[in-house]
Amino acid sequence: MLTHHLKLYNFHRGQKKGPDDLFTIYGAKMQASNETVFIVSGIIAFAVLLLISAKALFGIVIIDELEVGIVIKKISVKKLEAGKLIALNGEAGYQADTLAPGWHFYYWPWMYKVIKERVIMIPQGEIGLIVAKAGESIPASHILGKVVECDNYQDARAFLSKGGEKGRQLGILTAGTYRINTALFQIITKANAESHDMAPEDLLVYQVEADQVGIVTTLDGTPIEPGEIAGPIISGHDNFQNARVFLETSGRRGLQEQVLLSGSWNLNPWFVKVEQVPMTVIPIGHVGVVISYVGKEHQDVSGSEFKHGDLVNVGHKGVWVTPLYPGKHPLNTRVMKVELVPTTNIVLNWATRTESHKYDEKLNSITVRSKDGFSFNLDVSQIIHVGALDAPKVISRVGSMQNLVDHVLEPIVGNYFRNSAQAYTVLDFLTNRSERQKEAAVFIEHATKVYDVQAVDTLIGDITPPAQLMQTQTDRKIAEEQKKTFEVQQAAQTQRQQLVRETAMADIQSDLVKSEQGVNISELQANSQVKRVKGEAESTKLKAGAEAEATRMKASAEAEATRLKGNGEAEAIRSIGNAKAEAYKVGVDSLGSNGYTLLQLMQVIGDNGLQIVPNVQVTGSTGQSGITEALIGLLLRSQAKSNGLDDLQALKSNGDAKESKPGVAGGFGEDVTLS
Repeated sequence: MLTHHLKLYNFHRGQKKGPDDLFTIYGAKMQASNETVFIVSGIIAFAVLLLISAKALFGIVIIDELEVGIVIKKISVKKLEAGKLIALNGEAGYQADTLAPGWHFYYWPWMYKVIKERVIMIPQGEIGLIVAKAGESIPASHILGKVVECDNYQDARAFLSKGGEKGRQLGILTAGTYRINTALFQIITKANAESHDMAPEDLLVYQVEADQVGIVTTLDGTPIEPGEIAGPIISGHDNFQNARVFLETSGRRGLQEQVLLSGSWNLNPWFVKVEQVPMTVIPIGHVGVVISYVGKEHQDVSGSEFKHGDLVNVGHKGVWVTPLYPGKHPLNTRVMKVELVPTTNIVLNWATRTESHKYDEKLNSITVRSKDGFSFNLDVSQIIHVGALDAPKVISRVGSMQNLVDHVLEPIVGNYFRNSAQAYTVLDFLTNRSERQKEAAVFIEHATKVYDVQAVDTLIGDITPPAQLMQTQTDRKIAEEQKKTFEVQQAAQTQRQQLVRETAMADIQSDLVKSEQGVNISELQANSQVKRVKGEAESTKLKAGAEAEATRMKASAEAEATRLKGNGEAEAIRSIGNAKAEAYKVGVDSLGSNGYTLLQLMQVIGDNGLQIVPNVQVTGSTGQSGITEALIGLLLRSQAKSNGLDDLQALKSNGDAKESKPGVAGGFGEDVTLS
């Protein structure tokens, strides 16, 4: 019929048609189309009916591409053993074998029930955990079911027949698609983790970040041997990703010596726990001395000369003889300890300041007592160096750099200065600091060499003597500086005076030349005068010599005459004295001593004209007239003296006035007697 319609259509195409003809053609076409749809629908309905009949008749089960068929057998002459969940031999119940995608026959509904489950899909970056609902019991020594060859848990029959254990499984599912018999296995993914009391992030591929180290603790395996703190390194388990190999090679449960490096790892969170720590960084200018608490048996390789510790090769327990050099090292810091040792010069201050390394944080100024009994503080800086190859020896001996400072260097340096200070005074340290410093450097260098430490230099810093002594030194220094200042000022003044003098000399240079010429002329004149004077002096000398000789002879004659005259006079005086003495003796014998003495006194008065009676005598018997008369008399006497006393005296000496009476102008005395 369809061919007929096509022919009819082609016939009409070759002819011109009017409007009525076109409607007629369209109606014919619609009728033909309806007839076609009806026929196709009938065919489909027949096919469906036939399929349903065939499915029921032949037990057909169709599994889609992303499905897996879980078979439950309803009728069987065999019974499933007690405690069994999955049938391996046609027993009624859940069957071990599943149905793959496609058509499966003879699964009649009255005998089988087929449950179609979606395949298990593990996305990239995730893992899947398995819990087996059936199988052997897990031994008491383990907590996870062992891994058996079962095509990643897709072959339930192989799992059960090879001794698979029920419960949490050691194996995991990595990224991919799996046809799992969900009647036997329960799969935990990130999507359903919370419904199984797990964190979704536990179902992610484990990431160890850059510059980090993963420290592993296994949760299954044999116990760690006594005396050990971590399980030994075991090869072949692909960084704990193959748990089966780890357990089969006697892997230990607990902390592991091996670490995980940066990267992605498919780890079973029921089997391992990972802690990330930074990699061990050895800075430039340092080495790291490793102290390992795990590894092979301890074997000392330090030699017989090193008696204060021991060293071991890398991988053994103890202090490794080979240090770690600058860089990043993936060490397990739970089982190893790294002591950083600076290989550059280290400055230690016995003072208030502290270096950035903080080794000298507990060091203070050294208090010493001098020979003269003063206590004062010293600031000391000690520079040391530890070689890279000597660093393990130092750590083996003292344990750490801080112990080296606290237990070795502090006693050596401190006690040296305390002991040596007693041999010197405070001023010795102040004035001879460099000598004390050299002595200390020699002693400390020798003392630290025993500890494999090189003493580079010893430096004495601030010295804090007693305040009074320091004040004395300060005053002295100020005085010295003032003296220097005065000397400089004096030198400047002297220089200034010299300049003024030279300037003045330049100004009077012409006058100086004239003066020099005048001096020369005067010198010539003086020389001439000297020669003339010398001639005169020579002449005078000769003349004086003659006169002196004459005078000498004259003086000798006069002296002789005087001597002779003196001898004569002395003889005369001696004779007169003898005569007077003889006369005095005779007079005393005749008149007595008193009488003769009075006689001699009167004679002396008479010989010398001494006046005994006063010239004016005033008595008090006549009242006021006596004084008046006396005054008048004195006035007259004074007048007489001024007019002619000398004549009167001359007359008196000639005897013209040999007597004088009181109140008469015959003789005036100077005495006035009042009575």
